[in-house]
Amino acid sequence: MPSELFYQIALTRIPSIGDVIIKKLIEHFGSAEAVFKARRFELEKVMNIGSMRIAALRSFKDFGRVEEEMRFLEKYKITPLFCTDPAYPRKLLDCYDTPAMLYFRGNTPLNAKRMVGIVGTRRPSAYGSALTVQLVTGLADAGVTIVSGLAYGIDVIAHKTALQSAVPTIGVLAHGLDRIYPPAHKNIAAEMTERGGLLTDYISGTLPDKQNFPRRNRIVAGLCDVTIVVESGLKGGSLITADLANGYNRDVCAVPGRVDDPLSAGCNWLIKQNKAALINGVEDVLSLMGWQTSQQINKKQYSLFPELTQDEEALLAILQEKSPRHVEEFYGATQLSGSEIAQSLFTLEMQQVIRRLPGEMYEVC
Repeated sequence: MPSELFYQIALTRIPSIGDVIIKKLIEHFGSAEAVFKARRFELEKVMNIGSMRIAALRSFKDFGRVEEEMRFLEKYKITPLFCTDPAYPRKLLDCYDTPAMLYFRGNTPLNAKRMVGIVGTRRPSAYGSALTVQLVTGLADAGVTIVSGLAYGIDVIAHKTALQSAVPTIGVLAHGLDRIYPPAHKNIAAEMTERGGLLTDYISGTLPDKQNFPRRNRIVAGLCDVTIVVESGLKGGSLITADLANGYNRDVCAVPGRVDDPLSAGCNWLIKQNKAALINGVEDVLSLMGWQTSQQINKKQYSLFPELTQDEEALLAILQEKSPRHVEEFYGATQLSGSEIAQSLFTLEMQQVIRRLPGEMYEVC
């Protein structure tokens, strides 16, 4: 018996029924299976569906291709994510043109707290390349996930640097997961599936056609809290991504360049038009987003409470490695007695350095 996933994939295969209509149908009928089993008069009640879309839905016969896709997903351990699935990226759900179906191969969370898109020209200067490395390495301690499009230039530099810095990184593709484009990035793509992931809204067999890339860019923009344009001319995908991010009410940053440099013309234009915040480095990004690195948080805590005893510092250091912790974990990690631990935890709690949780658990404030 066909599963709900079977009908979900089938629904995305009907050419005249796009993402917006699919979501309207699901909202009305409750499931993809119910959509396919609905009668004509029931379908007609869905706003803006129209007779042509109803005809296309009722005449759909390509279920063999759907079965083929399901076998492909299972064979290559690809996770399908329909827009109603709990694991679907929540940030994307806030976008009006959310893809109805995503396909993900990897192991990093798509609902990570801090997602940063880094985009730019396929032919960066030495300045642009170096700044991309600087941004990614500088953001590494802020708990971010780096998102880009796996293209030549700024994209792949961002992905490579993320992997080298042990930062999760996601490549958003403009084709199916049965291929990698450009082919030169096949090895790094394989590494990303182990320490990040590859994401697309296209089924297997979809070629990297030109018209697919703007659709790919909407996922990059919608997935991220902030999109950074490192280098870009006045035309190209980076400006499309920036425009989409602005449309989704997300933050956009751009790196300024010389007024006579074609590679910086797009960034300078974004800044001039107030479509992007000017940044000179990672500190500007952290300030704009209100983010702190773990190192900054630790420094702040110590500066607020400099008069900690040696015992208190020892317990705080244990909590900073992992938080929350159960009180019993302190006994095996220190040489302190039970009364010394209890007294130090009480003092730290009174100073609001740590807080006590139910079940004798403690965490850093």
